[in-house]
Amino acid sequence: MDRSNVAAARLRGFEEDLGMTGNQFNSLVSILYVGYLLTQTPSNMILHRMKRPSFYLSSCMITWAVITMCMSAVQTYHAALVLRFFIGFVEATFFPGAVFLLSQWYKQDELGLRTSLLFCGLSVSNAFGALIASGILASLDGALGFTAWRSEPKSAWLFFVEGALTLVVAVSAIWILPDFPSTPSVWLLPDEQILAKKRMEGEVAVIEHEDKPEENFTGLAEALMDWRVWWLGVALHLMNYSMSYINFFPTLSATMGYDATTSLLLCAPPWIFGAATSFVVARHSDVTSDRFWHIAGPLLVGIAGFILASSTMNTAVRYLSLCDPSLSRSNMVAYAVSLTWIMNTFSQSQSKRAAAIAIINSVAASGIIIASYFWPSSWGPSYVNSYLMCTLTSVASIAMLWVFRVHLSRCNEAAEVEEIVLGLPKGFRYVL
Repeated sequence: MDRSNVAAARLRGFEEDLGMTGNQFNSLVSILYVGYLLTQTPSNMILHRMKRPSFYLSSCMITWAVITMCMSAVQTYHAALVLRFFIGFVEATFFPGAVFLLSQWYKQDELGLRTSLLFCGLSVSNAFGALIASGILASLDGALGFTAWRSEPKSAWLFFVEGALTLVVAVSAIWILPDFPSTPSVWLLPDEQILAKKRMEGEVAVIEHEDKPEENFTGLAEALMDWRVWWLGVALHLMNYSMSYINFFPTLSATMGYDATTSLLLCAPPWIFGAATSFVVARHSDVTSDRFWHIAGPLLVGIAGFILASSTMNTAVRYLSLCDPSLSRSNMVAYAVSLTWIMNTFSQSQSKRAAAIAIINSVAASGIIIASYFWPSSWGPSYVNSYLMCTLTSVASIAMLWVFRVHLSRCNEAAEVEEIVLGLPKGFRYVL
């Protein structure tokens, strides 16, 4: 919610009140991801060496919650721009850190569903964030003399309330988030902790020592030199282009001609419906040990949604395209399965996995910076050009991931031939 609340504020004059012109709102959206680029990789390398990732991630959540609350006091565009940058700078620690933390607890055939569950947080925030925003904008406008998104000169209910909600969750997360299986825990019995560590030993080929930082940072160097990391980063970079509509979802909803409150309320059903479908896709991906087709399938359905949304301005058909999981969720399902594929592929070294997740996410996040300019107001209300660009980048992402699948398949075949020739037992295989 802290990432996307500017889109809700936009419906109540956020641009006009801060004197934004041209593409300044798009810059406000994209600046958050500049902070992402700077923080993700060093943060994950630090997290990999920590004993208490729960405290680290929760502290970062508390920091960005406070910065979000400070957004309520902004009076100028440039002040909002600076605060949005720092929200992204701190928030960037959480997602790649949470993904890496999941990979320390769950095996290859268990990660798809768990990663999708993590991604559902984004769907829930988009669904209930829209509902909360509509309630704040409609009912708190003028309360205590303050307007709903900002006031003269002290407070903005939208940013203040949503930032406060994050603060409550962040403080609670200090005790709720788990640490690594190797960290002593009060919620696991000794036998359970031993089991948690033993079941993951087969997933890692390289045993690293926390007291030897030079070994830990070898993983970073290996990730930087591995072409597959950059190939996947570019593929997800393109995929993020096709997901850029997320930051403009209230705007797209408003193109159907409803008022601000109704437009926000209409944002919720697509995300709830789409979140429900993601569990089926993710679970089936785990059961079948297939990743590519569970990425390509949702992206193809997403392309159909883009075409439907751009083909007409009819209210019923346009909302159908938004309610269809093709536009509301399928691209995000594909991204979640892609992250699972990354963790499966780079599972043989914990430090390399941590670095690979962060680097790929950083390269992918740069796509959102550029894609924020895919939706200029001058292209509305049809946004045909925007949907066309999302379609083309989805096709390009599918093509790159197909090449990657072919590469992994050949690696598996070469490993099988080597085992037969040398009489070795069956070893590691890449998930396709």
